[in-house]
Amino acid sequence: MRIGIVIILLLFMAGCQATEEDKVSKEITKQPNILWIYVEDMNDWMGAYGDKTVPTPNIDQLASQGVRFDKVIMPAAVCSAVRSAIIAGEMQTTLGFHNHRSGRFDYNPITLPQGHKTVPELFRDNGYETFNIGKDDYNFHYDRSQLYSLHPGPIAGHQGAKNGPDFDWGKTLAQSGKPFFGQIQLRGGKYKVKNPPVKVDRASVTLPPYYNDQPLTRDAWARHYENIHLTDLDVGEIVKELKDNNLLENTIVFFFTDHGMGLLRHKQFLYDGGLQVPLVISWMNGNDKLRELGAERRELIRGLDIGGSSLGLAGIEIPAYMTTENFFAADYQAKPWVISARDRCDYTFEKMRSVRTDRFKYIRNYFPERPYMQAQYRDKWPLVKEYKKAFAAGEFNEVEAQLMAEHKPAEELYDLDNDPHEVNNLAGIAAYKVQLTKMRGILNNWAKETGDKGQLPESDVGIREVLDFYHDKCQSPECQSYRTRHQLSGNKSD
Repeated sequence: MRIGIVIILLLFMAGCQATEEDKVSKEITKQPNILWIYVEDMNDWMGAYGDKTVPTPNIDQLASQGVRFDKVIMPAAVCSAVRSAIIAGEMQTTLGFHNHRSGRFDYNPITLPQGHKTVPELFRDNGYETFNIGKDDYNFHYDRSQLYSLHPGPIAGHQGAKNGPDFDWGKTLAQSGKPFFGQIQLRGGKYKVKNPPVKVDRASVTLPPYYNDQPLTRDAWARHYENIHLTDLDVGEIVKELKDNNLLENTIVFFFTDHGMGLLRHKQFLYDGGLQVPLVISWMNGNDKLRELGAERRELIRGLDIGGSSLGLAGIEIPAYMTTENFFAADYQAKPWVISARDRCDYTFEKMRSVRTDRFKYIRNYFPERPYMQAQYRDKWPLVKEYKKAFAAGEFNEVEAQLMAEHKPAEELYDLDNDPHEVNNLAGIAAYKVQLTKMRGILNNWAKETGDKGQLPESDVGIREVLDFYHDKCQSPECQSYRTRHQLSGNKSD
């Protein structure tokens, strides 16, 4: 009799334990999935933002259901610096990976501080599967298998493989039963399609006033629209994959781009064309929650906060060593200003910083003696050759010629309400002296408080890395000085 009672009690306790385990398991699976649709080199020329030039129904639907952000400013205007900052939850200038494509050789091991985990590592610590189909492009050394649990592949982010492999992610995640944090890269402004499904009439586009109207420039502007349509088609396929695998309802979809389009004065420059990006976030099961602060967020938003917001929506605490924030948090405070940085890109040594408020943009050029159009990778483009030829022939007006000047102003100040194209520099006008001084002070304080490592000259080992990557392409004063000091006769560092 007693044995029977014991058995019954054991079975009851086992049943209770199983029930508790099932409850915990169900609670875990209720954690939202996070998916970043991470697009390269693209501006916000889509229906959700009021531009109907090409159809973008899939992006528009995400925006209409979720939240559209109108003023998202990235920490840089080049991919590796942006991606490094967002994945680390900290400004690239603070952690020392501000130079584009740096830390790629073993003799220049840029690393995160001891104990500093990346965003995907924090998700993994909280029971998430993680993956990245596309670019890592992080300017620090890391073990990819620690960041991404699914198809981690080789160590990336250094010379060699920089892309995570594609795989049947929808089916894999549906079978996993765990929540996931994923990144899927789209080519965006880098698509090269001869016969796109939507063709934009080159004669119909309107170029901004800072461009001289050349055929290849006009063609590139129209082609960017075509690439936006192609991107929207890819977004539709991703959403379908989520839906077909019963993942859509509990997946928070982030759609955003790393920086602006790849044309002159956009990518790598600190004007809004290079820094301001589209950001749309939608969650079928929780759009009401997302929209509590507004379906259209018009305040300044740091792109840096994409990581912190992803963690916050998943209920994961943001570590104290990160400065990324959750812009969906109840106590979130809108930013009065956003800082962005431009440092060396490939073999073009440069240093610029910007302060963006709701109305004004301040840019400091630390190398005013150097032209905007220093030697760079774009020089081989037929578009750039055509552009330079037209400038040499005297075809540019005063505004169009600004980008081609031999020297830059040390400071630039723009009233974005009245000058959205940022072509009328107010830095030398007495009426704006107070505003200029204010913006200058914000930047000085920020550089000191955050330990902006871009204020220091690039190290010899960093310059050596540039020479090993780009050889005699680098003709900057830094490379020339290195060659002289190290008595190099060839085009490599050793």
